[in-house]
Amino acid sequence: MVHNILRDKPTRLFILLTSFFVANALIAECIGTKLFSLELLFGMEPEPFSLLGENGLTYTLTAGVLLWPLEFVMTDIVNEYFGAKAVRRISYVAVGLISYAFIMFYMAIAVPAEQSFWVGSQKEAGIPDMQVAFSSIFGQGMWIIVGSLIAFLVAQILDVWIFHKIKKVTGQKKVWLRATGSTLVSQFIDSFIVLFIAFHIGRDWSMQRVLAIGLVNYSYKAMMALLLTPVIYLVENRIDRYLGRDIASKMKTAATEQ
Repeated sequence: MVHNILRDKPTRLFILLTSFFVANALIAECIGTKLFSLELLFGMEPEPFSLLGENGLTYTLTAGVLLWPLEFVMTDIVNEYFGAKAVRRISYVAVGLISYAFIMFYMAIAVPAEQSFWVGSQKEAGIPDMQVAFSSIFGQGMWIIVGSLIAFLVAQILDVWIFHKIKKVTGQKKVWLRATGSTLVSQFIDSFIVLFIAFHIGRDWSMQRVLAIGLVNYSYKAMMALLLTPVIYLVENRIDRYLGRDIASKMKTAATEQ
């Protein structure tokens, strides 16, 4: 029976997409503690600017944003072939596993560190205390964890809803409209929820600062959503060839009817 299930192409596709979706979300959460300069990435010096009365803003982003655009591409692909219920289920699985991962991180931080070798093992590399370094990397603040998970889940549910509303109007046509449109709206909400919970509630940031930084973050996410639109067509074309046009068409029709 297991062999029959694994030989089924739609099932194999769903397992692959789900695995990548969950792994991508978990990696994005883990690397989110690092901040990077988008300007320096493209070889430009940061030019501080003002927005909504907030001064000194630059495109300083968390490393997690390198992966989140791919997550919403995967959301749209799963939505296209398997429907809203499938997206919601894998989103719940992702949130559950990320929560589990952070519990394990905190347990790893809490266990006593080996003092004779490990704690000072990287002094020559400029890291005097490995326990402090480990805690700093994996010990994200609770408000940041809660904010990012709530923002992710709300954005996913909103993305699914908008995607299907547009698809019911456009049918199988205009993939770019439902994929990019749903991502642009859901990422707008995501950008502000995480900052509001993590920094307005958690660190007493003003709403003015939350809105200003949220708009900066969203401008990057919107740009990436537009740039990745051709990727959706490329992935769909490969999936259609893998499944066969007839099976792919039936799956897309069934996904719309959910």
